[in-house]
Amino acid sequence: MLGPAIIGRWEWRAFGAGAKAAQRHFDNLTPDGVEESDETYLLSVRSDASVKVREGLLDVKRLVRVSDEGLEQWMPIAKDPFPVAASRLEAWLAELGLDIPLAREAYPLAELLEEVVTPSPDLRTVEAHKTRRRFTVGGCMAELTDALVDGRELRTVAVESEDHDRVLAMLRELDLRPRPNVSVPRALKRLLELGPRRDAVIDAGTNSVKYLLGERAGDGTWRELVDRSEVTRLGEGLAGSGRLEPEPMARTIAAIAAMTDDAWLQGADEIAAVGTAGLRAATNSADFLAAVSDRCGIELEVISGEEEARLSYLAATSDLGTLEGSLLVFETGGGSTQFSFGSGARIDDRFSVEVGAVRYTERFELDDAVDEDRLAEALDAIADDLRPLDHRATPDGVVAMGGAVTNLAAVEHELVTYDPNVVRGTELTVQQLDRLIERFRTRSADERRGIVGLQPKRAEVILAGACIIRTVLEKLRRESLTVSDRGLRHRLLVERFDA
Repeated sequence: MLGPAIIGRWEWRAFGAGAKAAQRHFDNLTPDGVEESDETYLLSVRSDASVKVREGLLDVKRLVRVSDEGLEQWMPIAKDPFPVAASRLEAWLAELGLDIPLAREAYPLAELLEEVVTPSPDLRTVEAHKTRRRFTVGGCMAELTDALVDGRELRTVAVESEDHDRVLAMLRELDLRPRPNVSVPRALKRLLELGPRRDAVIDAGTNSVKYLLGERAGDGTWRELVDRSEVTRLGEGLAGSGRLEPEPMARTIAAIAAMTDDAWLQGADEIAAVGTAGLRAATNSADFLAAVSDRCGIELEVISGEEEARLSYLAATSDLGTLEGSLLVFETGGGSTQFSFGSGARIDDRFSVEVGAVRYTERFELDDAVDEDRLAEALDAIADDLRPLDHRATPDGVVAMGGAVTNLAAVEHELVTYDPNVVRGTELTVQQLDRLIERFRTRSADERRGIVGLQPKRAEVILAGACIIRTVLEKLRRESLTVSDRGLRHRLLVERFDA
């Protein structure tokens, strides 16, 4: 049993690819010592507490807190020899989130495993043979460990100290980011697929960055834990210069970093990040991708317009259920609009055109009140750029996606607080769109921000977005559309992480 003088240690730990990236910093160092051990971990679906058997002791550590930088402070709270008294064992089961009736006054290890652990559907044991190489660097203890777990090899690197700032300084010296920071119990549960896993998708668009964090249950269903977006205007100035400008890049990278940090802190196992039209068009996209990798520690993939259209179509059709007859799903963005024509879950044709709200906002100064002539010029230009829709057969149904159309629906419903259940499935008619366009046309961006339901940061681009949506319906001779609040991120989450 531990005394009161024990102080919790701040830890950073990486597995797999993260461990390989860190390992090179220790290759030329002589370890302070090398140690081999056999350990039995008790893993719970209800908790990430560290409970293991090592050298005949029940070793328990509790996660005390997580710092803003993502370091974890772990406190050793027990090293009990076997047999373990039932009163002590009840406390350690509580650390694992469990309340299991105990029949004995004390438990030898064999009886603990046979009578308590094995019958519980929420507990599992895993044997690990470890070879640890320990180093002292920057006043911290560092550990490079090779483990054989359930027949699989696993490598981990850890840096720890009682001093939080020393760990951060050591990570900076080693050119390592504090996140992702994965504890041993979480890594073992991921390896053994014990309990739900969490994954995240980040979609960096021309006008906004979207973030989805999902939790996948054992039956394959996904539960959305976080689904939000931030308007960063990455494409601001892109139409004129062909390049991403420094300030929009900085805003967008900061948003991606915050979303990445949130995903790691909430236990994401992996993050998939994609970019769309603005990054396809910009001549300096490589600089942006490198900056995201350096700042956020993730690799952002620029996907094609056709792939963007496919993901959007499948996200919408799975969201709205069975839609009879021919169908068009389109998604408006800041730099492009994606179109997918199909029937049911089948896509017959898909393409992307460079028709985006940011482009027309800047070209025709639609972020301010405009007269009818200026609006007519913008509508004519949008219609000209949407010529790929000319002579298309009128589809039986039209579904629209993206921040513009969901904001239009929220304004129609006068939603003080956005509610996806209200927005999803909303029917918007040509007459409603015309009224909304007139409402935005006669107001400046500041005045539009006072409109109930409109996201304030979309005030500059909402008029252009409404004009694009209205023109699509006109081209296809449709009187209405159905709103979906899904996006490519919802489909990408399923496709990337369902395997």
